[in-house]
Order: sequence, then structure tokens, then C-alpha cells
Amino acid sequence: NPSSSHSLGRAAHEALEDARSQVASLLKADREEIVFTSGGTESNNLAIKGTLMRRPPGAGGHLIISAIEHPSVVEPAKFLERLGYDLTVIGVDRQGVVQVDAIRAAIRPDTVLVSIMHANNEIGTIQPLAEIAAICHERDVLLHTDASQSIGKIRTPVDELQVDFLSIAGHKVYAPKGVGALYVRRGLGLEPILHGA
Repeated sequence: NPSSSHSLGRAAHEALEDARSQVASLLKADREEIVFTSGGTESNNLAIKGTLMRRPPGAGGHLIISAIEHPSVVEPAKFLERLGYDLTVIGVDRQGVVQVDAIRAAIRPDTVLVSIMHANNEIGTIQPLAEIAAICHERDVLLHTDASQSIGKIRTPVDELQVDFLSIAGHKVYAPKGVGALYVRRGLGLEPILHGA
């Protein structure tokens, strides 16, 4: 237990914080912006549900995803839709690229979050996240990306991508199975999706 004060607990805490520093370095982020999870699926669920469900009960909200997202993005989005949140699914062009103008057209006054994967797990298409982020941020909309396929393979500095949340599946970068991480830009909060100790 890395929270324990005994010597093995302190050693586990040091290993955990070393790993946090390594992930932060990879993303060019601050250590405090890295949250460890059980994998990419939990990271995606926490970013999406944690953002939309942070709103006051009954306030609703609008979520935008692309038509080529991983099931760990699609299924939380559909779950939120069943709870009364609005969902828009944006198509892609023949190369699998999300069109920036389609995002611009889909954003509404109640849009809370856009979630677009960085690199597609089937065809490898890399999305224009910085351009999408510029549109989102000028309208006060948050941007999440699932970077599970791109992390460690292409550049993923969060300040270049301009994302607010970035999900990582640890096994894609040789971490043990059952390990993931979520980058959460400083100052942003999330509603927990797990409660208790």
C-alpha cells in the first residue's frame, strides 16, 4: 500500500511517484496532472463521465464524439445519453479524418465536452487535435483525446495537442496490464466514477 508509513509502503510510494514523473515527462505535463487508472477504458470513462456528471443534477449537457471512436468512448457516451445528456456523433472523411468544420457546426451553447481519439486503432489516421482544440476552447468547450494508440509512437505533448484530458492504456507502452493514466489539465475537476476508500 503506497499510503502506508512502513518501509515497504514508502518504497511503493516512491515507485508510484517515479512512474507519475515518467508519464508527465512523456506528455510534457506536470506530475500533479497525472491520475493513474486501471487502464485506457477507465481513463476514457473517467474523462467523459467525470466531466458531464460534474454538472448540477438536471442541468444536462451535450457531448460530441466521432464515428470511429473506441468502444471505451462510445459506450460511456451512450450511457450518458440514456441518462438524458445529448450526444452528437460526427462522421469522418474517406481517410478517416474528423473535419474541423463539422466540430464547429456541432458545438452548441450547452456543449460540455468533445472526445476525439488521437490516432485511430484500426486505420492509423491521426486527427487534427490542435485545430479542434482551438475551436473548442474559443467556445469554452473541453477536449478529451484517447491517445492509447499514439502514446510512445508519435509526439503527444499536451500543450502541442492543446487537449484538456488525455487517456493512456499502459499495456500499449509496455506497462503491466491493468495500468492506465489520465492527464487532467491543471484546474479542471472531475466527478469520481468510483466512490469509497
